[in-house]
Amino acid sequence: MASGGMIFCPSHPDAPLVDDYRAGDQICSECGLVVGDRVVDVGSEWRTFSNEAGNADPSRVGASENTLLNGTNLTTMIGPSTSGVSFDENGGTVYKNRQTMSSSDRALVNAFKEISNMADRINLPRTIVDRANNLFKQVHDGKNLKGHSTDASASACLYISCRQEGVPRTFKEICAVSKIGKKEIGRCFKLILKALETSVDIITTSDFMPRFCSNLGLPSMVQRAASHIGRKAVELDIVPGRSPISVAAAAIYMASHASDKKLTKKEIGDIAGVADVTIRQSYELMYPRAAELFPADFKLIISQLPQR
Repeated sequence: MASGGMIFCPSHPDAPLVDDYRAGDQICSECGLVVGDRVVDVGSEWRTFSNEAGNADPSRVGASENTLLNGTNLTTMIGPSTSGVSFDENGGTVYKNRQTMSSSDRALVNAFKEISNMADRINLPRTIVDRANNLFKQVHDGKNLKGHSTDASASACLYISCRQEGVPRTFKEICAVSKIGKKEIGRCFKLILKALETSVDIITTSDFMPRFCSNLGLPSMVQRAASHIGRKAVELDIVPGRSPISVAAAAIYMASHASDKKLTKKEIGDIAGVADVTIRQSYELMYPRAAELFPADFKLIISQLPQR
């Protein structure tokens, strides 16, 4: 029985109703009377098969809608068929997927895929990917990077996203997972910052030190000393004009040679993405004032340190 849009049992108006999705009925929980029908089952039509072999998932629900695309991406795609009625007399398919995606959306989808692939290769979280996608969308809509490839713009957006999220990566790290060179990514980086009127925090030696030291397998004592050396070298203006990455690499080189785990400039350079000569140039500036750079509680023997 219904009143004002409400369905209830006439004998037990206060009793809760039970939905029988299989039969499409609403049943009184007290007496079992069917008081409503045509209930729509909003649950899954069947269990998902997406994790099983063969990649045959009959679920009709696709991926969630991407709000960054100009159109909707919730379209139905017609899969391949072996049935005879699916082909005409010439062997052509009768039912075809419409090419509904615009060229603009296609460019966005390709860029988002590239950003996601690059992020996966260097284990970046979803928050960074989402920020990079948003940056690319703004640049794409504003047509700020005409003449530059999609891959270069996507790589620059990922680099900026890392900086803005406080987990910066070096240009060389982005280049290693991209198809684009450092110079081209650098050009796009500057153009994006200018076009979107945004900024990134200045990178410091501390941004890279824990990751570099961890990848080099250095103990915590050496990592702490390297962090202190890099920070003091900048504070005392010993390495003017040197990039924080090269200073961090030189600090690791100095700290490692004051410990039992001595590393070569090449070993450090391979991890930091810095040339041997660049590390040497920064180290030569720091070496004369090594005693000022180490932590006060560090037992330093200056003679242990190489001069270059």
